Amino acid sequence: MFTGKPTDLKKLGIDEITQLKGGKNYAAVLVDLEKRKPIALLEKRNKEVIAEYLLGLGPEILNQIEEVSIDLWRPYKTVVEELIPNSQIVADRFHVMSQINKELDNRRKEEKKQAEKLKNKKEKLNETEKEKIKELEKLAPELMAAYQAKEKLRDIFESQITADKAFWKIVEWTELSYKYFPKSSQTIKRWIDEILAYFDNRTTQGAVEGINQKIKLIKRKAYGLTNFGNFRRRVLLHWHFC
Repeated sequence: MFTGKPTDLKKLGIDEITQLKGGKNYAAVLVDLEKRKPIALLEKRNKEVIAEYLLGLGPEILNQIEEVSIDLWRPYKTVVEELIPNSQIVADRFHVMSQINKELDNRRKEEKKQAEKLKNKKEKLNETEKEKIKELEKLAPELMAAYQAKEKLRDIFESQITADKAFWKIVEWTELSYKYFPKSSQTIKRWIDEILAYFDNRTTQGAVEGINQKIKLIKRKAYGLTNFGNFRRRVLLHWHFC
């Protein structure tokens, strides 16, 4: 029977979903990764709301949590460090790769935008624009190199290696790929400990993402439901009483 509190919670996943289409109003989703079930849907994803829920679980439950998988959202890390200090924080590898993919896509879009501006016939181009054309002609190899660099990082995550070996491979990757992914490289450096934690038990938020998709489906079906409490109960009902 579902009592409102999880039992035997060893691996916790924390993620979020948007409450409004195209908006930035996020709800936090907490998942038992081993049982692949949500244990809480919170109206906000800020530190205070998540902390209130976790404190409500009590020390007996918090002390048994061994791993917490999160995306690269600083408040998640802070609240786990404060309330579940004995757990290992694991940065979700798929969120790391998602950031890499976004940076690659932004680079591609910007270069396409520049190319669109220079579609005039060559005889109408001034010298500066002609130089830009020459630069753009070199971009395809650059984009391919960036794509290959992205795939190399994915291969590192797929490799059956220890955290120590992964450390040196990731360090080398950031040094070689910084020119393609400056923002992502800095993010990886800031989160290196949590990223390396993935290689211990290969814990990811795969289960969380699947649950998020089902939650979105429930939300669409309940489009007329404006009360968050009722929506939360429908979500928990789907997994715990079906």
